[in-house]
Parts: sequence; C-alpha cells; structure tokens
Amino acid sequence: MSLILMVCTGNLCRSPMAAGLLRQRLAREGLDEQYTVRSAGTWALEDRPASEHAVEVMAARGVDISGHRAHGLTSADVAEADLILVMSREHEQMIANTWPQYRWKVHRLSQVAGKRRDVEDPYGLPIEAYRTCADVIEDYLERGFERILELA
Repeated sequence: MSLILMVCTGNLCRSPMAAGLLRQRLAREGLDEQYTVRSAGTWALEDRPASEHAVEVMAARGVDISGHRAHGLTSADVAEADLILVMSREHEQMIANTWPQYRWKVHRLSQVAGKRRDVEDPYGLPIEAYRTCADVIEDYLERGFERILELA
C-alpha cells in the first residue's frame, strides 16, 4: 500500500481538505485499498481540530473531516511517505532543506496538475475563501490524478 502525505502549514485547512478529497476520489475509483492518504503541517500544533469552515465546506462536498486533528510533520512521516504533496513552494523548500535525502518525494500539488499557482491558505478568512480553496484543490486533484498515482 502506498502512502500519500498532504502537507500545508498548520494542518487545519488545506492539507486536511486535500486529503479528504483525494480519499473520496480514490474510493470512487475503487483504489482506496491501494493507497493511504494522511496529512501534516510544517508548523502544526498537535491535536487542534480542523478549521470549522474547512469542516463545513468539506461536508457540503460529502467529505467528513470533523474528526481530523492537526499533526506536525516529522522525519518519520517524510521517510514513510511514498509521495508528499505540498500546497506551496515554501512547504517544498522547508522539506527539501530539512530532509534533503527525501527531496525526490516532494511535489507541489499545483505542479502535478500542470499549474503554477500554489494553493492559497484560507485560514482566518471568510468561508468563501475556503470554498475557493476547496475548488482549487479539487481542480488540481482532478487534473493531476493520474500523475499522483504514477508518483505514489
């Protein structure tokens, strides 16, 4: 089973939403037994719940992240993952600088989708920013789905 790790900053919005949406897509394709999807944050405070807006936006899309608890990225996470999908260039650089031996595992979600724009952080913004963020993530996952499977 391949492990795909989604990474953002606080592990409260983007990476839990991305993980939930990818799990949903994998299940729809009958591939959920072949892949495990987790999430972590580069600056996460352990055990904080996902943002209320993130939970609400995901629920509207049929994805339940209400039980999510933030997890700070560890060397074990990076070593164990087969593929690490990050939301921004800063996350990519942080992982590459901290664990250069695993740089090859790290890809920006935007890049696997053939796009250039990073996934912007909606934290602290109105719910519409979370909807926009979820739209971007969903679009990138759709465009990059086959590439994600190849990389994992």
